[in-house]
Amino acid sequence: MRVVLQRVKSASVTVDDQVIGKVGKGYMLLVGFTHDDSIEDIDYIARKVANARLFADENGKINLSIKQVQGAILSVSQFTLYASTKHGNRPGFGAAQKPELAKENYHYFNEKLRSYGIEVQTGQFGADMDVALVNDGPVTIIYDSNQK
Repeated sequence: MRVVLQRVKSASVTVDDQVIGKVGKGYMLLVGFTHDDSIEDIDYIARKVANARLFADENGKINLSIKQVQGAILSVSQFTLYASTKHGNRPGFGAAQKPELAKENYHYFNEKLRSYGIEVQTGQFGADMDVALVNDGPVTIIYDSNQK
């Protein structure tokens, strides 16, 4: 499992000219799954994201979690996080998890984040989405379950 986390001032996702998910201060997550991802991997990444201390405290030190700043998460599925670019100019996506299982895992991941008491908005799995964000910092962190 791979998640690209961006700390944001705001983020939104639009499908067919309709905003379907929108947050203010918080995180924008790009979420991808590969073949051997397990529930344990998803639980691990959800815990890391929920407890990450990426917001400034009263002294300007990055020390506060998303819950401490009452932030929210916009989670967007993105199978292209597992693109292979070794050969040729067109990426291969064979390492991405099959859509049926990835969709289940994506929903499980979002519910797991919600279980930490965090508001989670989402994109639409498999849809062509327009994603907009105002990156805060910028702060971008990559979580990969293969790097536990």
